[in-house]
Amino acid sequence: MTRPVQRRELAEKAVATKGVSIALACRAFGVSETCFRYSPKRDAENEFIADLLEGLTKVHRTWGFGLCFLHMRNVQGHPWNHKRVHRIYCELELNLRIKPRRRIKRDKPEELSVPDAPNTVWSMDFMADRLADGRQFRLLNVLDDFNREGLGIEVDFSLPAERVVRSLNQIIEWRGKPLAIRVDNGPEYISSTLMIWAEKQGIAHNHIQPGKPQQNAYVERYNRTVRNEWLDLYIFETIEEAQEIATDWLWTYNNERPNMGIGGITPAQKLKMAA
Repeated sequence: MTRPVQRRELAEKAVATKGVSIALACRAFGVSETCFRYSPKRDAENEFIADLLEGLTKVHRTWGFGLCFLHMRNVQGHPWNHKRVHRIYCELELNLRIKPRRRIKRDKPEELSVPDAPNTVWSMDFMADRLADGRQFRLLNVLDDFNREGLGIEVDFSLPAERVVRSLNQIIEWRGKPLAIRVDNGPEYISSTLMIWAEKQGIAHNHIQPGKPQQNAYVERYNRTVRNEWLDLYIFETIEEAQEIATDWLWTYNNERPNMGIGGITPAQKLKMAA
């Protein structure tokens, strides 16, 4: 059974190519003449919505409809219904094509508990990439599990334990001290330098089990966002360029990008609600 839109298209084709009358074409394909002659008009507000959507998808090329709509509703404060916005989104052909992946059935890991307040548990992890000349560099990501706020991204060729401690001290100066920090079993995290620092600061140093990255799921998910939204989109010439882009993106992530894991609001909004 064909849809009304398809029947209308067939009637329009018959009128245009076969020279039949509109009345005859409508009767033949079961379309009312009112439907045949209807031409939708986009009002000024729809034009404004379209401009906003095009601007968001141009600036944030990896955002789909969900993030665009949540940003417009929760961050910018527009009251439009999601069906209306989605209709305009589809008319503009902004839909992102996502290739389905084959899922492997695994045992469902135990869910991480969500802290009740900021600075309860931070998560840390490393990432790696390369400059245009092939030299490898590393990133240190620090995340507050409460509101998924990115507290810092440190970029350099080498990030030993001493550098990790220095970065954490800088974050603590403006954010305050966490009760615990969750890390994996990398060499920087199991070194005596970091353990002694955590003991002096009165911060619990929690290690996940070897081979169990799901136990550090919040920062692992954050790493994927870092990879998809800026790290894989640029070819960096220098460390300074990578650090500058990381800093700019981190502000956008915390203040403008809606986060599905905390109810479609931004980390800054959740932190403000907890104050």
